[in-house]
Amino acid sequence: MNRRTRLACGLAALPLLLTGCGTTGSAAQPAPERSTPAPAPAPPPPGAGLDYQLGGAYRPDDDVGVVVRDHGARPARGLYNVCYVNAFQAQPGARGWPEALLLRDARGREVIDEDWDEVLLDLSTQELRRAAADRVGRWIDGCAQRGFDAVEPDNYDSFTRSDGLLDADDAQAYLALLVERAHSRGLAVAQKNTAELAGDRERLGLDFAVAEECGQYEECGVYDEAFGGHVLVVEYTEDGLERACEAADGRLSVVLRDRDVLPEGEEGYVRGAC
Repeated sequence: MNRRTRLACGLAALPLLLTGCGTTGSAAQPAPERSTPAPAPAPPPPGAGLDYQLGGAYRPDDDVGVVVRDHGARPARGLYNVCYVNAFQAQPGARGWPEALLLRDARGREVIDEDWDEVLLDLSTQELRRAAADRVGRWIDGCAQRGFDAVEPDNYDSFTRSDGLLDADDAQAYLALLVERAHSRGLAVAQKNTAELAGDRERLGLDFAVAEECGQYEECGVYDEAFGGHVLVVEYTEDGLERACEAADGRLSVVLRDRDVLPEGEEGYVRGAC
């Protein structure tokens, strides 16, 4: 952050040490040094070839310039690397998450994303949000230490699956904490899906978007407008790929993957591009 230096005698332009300013016997005080703002983390380059490798890391094709991998993997050498973290939900079995941070309904039952069998995190208070952000922040720190360029906090839209127990304000207040942590480590931060909140990206400090099936659901333009072309598009059908490629017009990074994002060589693996 920029810091303005004020000299107590109103002589801010005078590059000398002042020796009193009307007070006898006071020692000369050096002017405080101006801090140099840290450079903003760079988002992925628009239109670069993309691979989405959450199911396991493998050597990217020659057309790839941006790779997304799980936070437990290592980045791909010489490419722009995005580190995936499941930031808003707990993996099956709630491994590593204390009971107090798991969302429960009025009857005490865990609120679950049934598509992935993941328990939602309870982000309903600032205290809970800070506790969750501290735990996810350790993963973010690890991403930076391993040499990733950016982080993708997944399940930003989990409040829509919370049965009304959480709302967009809860999600955004929590995401702002993750952005602060990631930026302090030199990492850019992605908005994951949630097109309806793309207009708030500057207020939250988000740097780019990861949009699943924006071609399929005709939302790519929303992300493009909000993020100025810094959008990674992941499609899972040929129709979605075709629509995304038409919408991207060379500006966005688009990839077709199998829904299990399997490593290359495994049965069912799919990767395509515009």
